[in-house]
Amino acid sequence: MIVIIFFNFMSTILKGFWGYWSIALFQQVASLGNNIAIQIAAGSSLKAAYKHYHADGKLSLQHFIIFFGIVELLLSQLPNIHSLRWINALCTFSTIGFAATTIGVTIYNGKKIDRTSVSYSLQGSSASKSFKAFNALGTIAFSFGDAMLPEIQNTVKEPAKNNMYKSISAAYTVIVLTYWQLAFCGYWAFGSQVQPYILASLSIPKWTVVMANLFAAIQICGCFQIYCRPTYAYFEGRMMSNKSTNHFPLRIQLIRLLFTSIYMILVTLIAAAMPFFGDFVSICGAIGFTPLDFVFPALAYLKAGNIVKNSKLGLLMKPLNILIAIWFSIVAILGCIGAVRSIVEDIKNYKFFHDM
Repeated sequence: MIVIIFFNFMSTILKGFWGYWSIALFQQVASLGNNIAIQIAAGSSLKAAYKHYHADGKLSLQHFIIFFGIVELLLSQLPNIHSLRWINALCTFSTIGFAATTIGVTIYNGKKIDRTSVSYSLQGSSASKSFKAFNALGTIAFSFGDAMLPEIQNTVKEPAKNNMYKSISAAYTVIVLTYWQLAFCGYWAFGSQVQPYILASLSIPKWTVVMANLFAAIQICGCFQIYCRPTYAYFEGRMMSNKSTNHFPLRIQLIRLLFTSIYMILVTLIAAAMPFFGDFVSICGAIGFTPLDFVFPALAYLKAGNIVKNSKLGLLMKPLNILIAIWFSIVAILGCIGAVRSIVEDIKNYKFFHDM
């Protein structure tokens, strides 16, 4: 069973009521918000592939969000992350295929567009531009979503520290060479009018756009499980602490089915009702990943008191961590403001369960 290392470790250092529950809150916000965004992205990709073959089809985005939710509910019945290794391997290959295909199609679309019509400036009033900038802070923070790394590290063979360092280095190399390049290419091709979900901006060639969407749907199928497992692990930890439950394996499975069903219904309902991919990415980055990746680790370092005294490094690390905690707290607040405003604006413009 997955052990919630990050939650246990951080809540132990940041002792007290507020330390414990703040870690729990932010980790669950990160997990839930990320999976809502994944649901929307998967539904959008499946719908795009469907519309290619059935242009007049009656199925809406909400149907595909529900289909994806059913698949994830089935995968959620697998006992732990080790049982998902073949699915994760398939998702890894799909990630590379998605990035390579989408980068190529984005450049192709960019060359077909009249470059004089592409604008790189933000539209709207000064206040609107400021809120968009705040919203972007949350989106950028989302790209550093490493809050689940300790959970993954708990499954890495010894020496975990060295192997995890190699894995992280390889992962960020791939991210820089793929997703960052995709972001740059998307902005070059479509300017400030690029869609939050890049595949929604692509139009030709049709078959490659369909292939990219299918790669995306397969890829994020595994991502969903990685981010929901800490929530499941917390629940299972509480459930397994009941000795009477341990003697009834069938009862454990039924309770797990009930809990995962409630979780999936909640995520699917929110994603279907408010399918605003960019907004959930931003608010998840601002409220979830920014505190977990930047603020709390800095506070934990200061709280632990393991700073080497009487050394240049020791004198530098304390003010540096204080600065990191303060700066990224400001980033989290501004990103949250921008994301909430964006969601409110979208709710005004679209009805609930709008077929985007």
